[in-house]
Amino acid sequence: MLAFVLVTLGSAIGGLCRYLVSVLLTPRLSGSWPLATLLVNVFGCFVLSLVNETVLRGVPLRPSLRLLLTTGFCGGFTTYSTFNYETVSLVEQRSFWSGTGYALTTMMLCLGAHGLASLLARTLRPT
Repeated sequence: MLAFVLVTLGSAIGGLCRYLVSVLLTPRLSGSWPLATLLVNVFGCFVLSLVNETVLRGVPLRPSLRLLLTTGFCGGFTTYSTFNYETVSLVEQRSFWSGTGYALTTMMLCLGAHGLASLLARTLRPT
């Protein structure tokens, strides 16, 4: 039962943070790409990877806190469905290349965020 509460709480906090990023950044970010979603997804990939990589390297983290942060917070904070919708909208409204560029940029930055988090985890707890 505690796991359900932790995931729900983490998801609620993550969803609220996602909404706040969108509300605060969207009016300030101009351009053809949905940069708030891009930033949320890259940061979420970084947090998820940092938590998982540090645990894999032996940093003690309570399973309940890991569940709250990963499945809960990161699950509520990041959003594939928004990324998918915005990518398709870019293709339909602007061009195939704009949507493709956005999708590839998102994937590359998220992979880079994982690599950076993994590197940080190694410095926190070398194997």
